[in-house]
Amino acid sequence: MTNNCFLLFRLFCLFRLFRLNLWYKIKHMDAVLEKTTRKDQQMAKASLLQLQDRSQKFLRIGKDYVEIRVQDDAVKIPKKAILLLFDIIRNMADGKSVALILADAEISTQQAADMLHVSRPHVVKLLEEGAIPFKKVGAHRRITIKDLIEYEEKVKENRSKQLDFLARQAQELNLGY
Repeated sequence: MTNNCFLLFRLFCLFRLFRLNLWYKIKHMDAVLEKTTRKDQQMAKASLLQLQDRSQKFLRIGKDYVEIRVQDDAVKIPKKAILLLFDIIRNMADGKSVALILADAEISTQQAADMLHVSRPHVVKLLEEGAIPFKKVGAHRRITIKDLIEYEEKVKENRSKQLDFLARQAQELNLGY
């Protein structure tokens, strides 16, 4: 029981979003970019080893939540939240920084351009062509993160299909690739 409490404590130490100021920033769509420190990375690696042993047990349970006991109290956490927490810890263990953005958050065309690594006028063109849904707030265009990610996934899927086609053609024509 004490080992579970210690593990839970370490998880919450890693999950920095519970700090009020960071939660406020995420809720209000400011950029939250904090580099993972060496101490965080070491703690994440240690926690990850413990979690890998226990995660299979957690995830095999047919319930849609995981129950964690802290002393005498039980807390039910949705399985999706636990999986997200595992991903965060894995990335921190690798020394990567993690940022969470709400799926229904709205961003500007410049923010969308930065995320897609394209110019703002190109994003405006995509919006006007109907490739990405948007809404207007006054004279400004707003795009939901969810719609932007869906567009990016479509582009990646299309790119992959085209590259597969080119590779097949190169092999059929015996171009030496």
